[in-house]
Amino acid sequence: MSESCDHNCESCAHKCSDQKSQSLKAEMNPLSDVKKVIAVVSGKGGVGKSLVTGLLACQSKRAGLKTAILDADITGPSIPKMFGISNHAQGTEDGIFPEISKGGIELISVNLLLENASDPVLWRGPIIASVVKQFWSNVIWNEVDFMFVDMPPGTGDVALTVFQSLPIAGVVIVASPQDLVSMIVGKAIKMANMMNVPVLGLVENMSYIECPDCGKKISVFGESKIDRLAAEFDLPILARLPIDPKIAEACDSGNIESIEKDFFDADLLNKWK
Repeated sequence: MSESCDHNCESCAHKCSDQKSQSLKAEMNPLSDVKKVIAVVSGKGGVGKSLVTGLLACQSKRAGLKTAILDADITGPSIPKMFGISNHAQGTEDGIFPEISKGGIELISVNLLLENASDPVLWRGPIIASVVKQFWSNVIWNEVDFMFVDMPPGTGDVALTVFQSLPIAGVVIVASPQDLVSMIVGKAIKMANMMNVPVLGLVENMSYIECPDCGKKISVFGESKIDRLAAEFDLPILARLPIDPKIAEACDSGNIESIEKDFFDADLLNKWK
């Protein structure tokens, strides 16, 4: 492998021993139809990546678009709980059927395949990466306009597998206001750039809390750094999400689709088409 390798084997002139395996995309199930795949990433855990994935999917569905979620966070899946789904995914010899949320969003997650949702996933990296690819190849996705991939945190093996195996059209990067997180977000941005995947913008979660009496926005974690980060990398800020007990309650009770507020620009999805 060349010292200047950017992991994009399709445009590389070097004949590395592992080039063939890295350049191959996972084949989509022949019965599937997915137009756009957007990955939601973060440089570390605990910043609300799954929440942003859920909110984007809900807004997409409200806009009349056929929407799906592929939960690639195999060791920490939270998407089924957010949408109130506890059924086991079913399938035939043709493939696995995604579960359908109350609002009509298709989704797949490892929790829908485990005997008990609380069972830990004690698998090594290659097996986890293989499961993510199977979610793309073995699941029958039905005429999806937008698929949102809830990525595992960080820039490790599974994230690399998703970038190399799925036709990612762009990534949304989730941050929180802390300085340390801003530094880590820079790593996620640079990873996307190295994989030649466009960064669509930044979302700041836990940006503020609104006083219920006077409506004043209070920066719980101190002054936001997202404006500086967006300027440094020349990226748009897609949303600033508040700390809101009502949002947390809706997610915990499996009713994220009951949140009817659009936190993102109404024309955002049209720009991504």
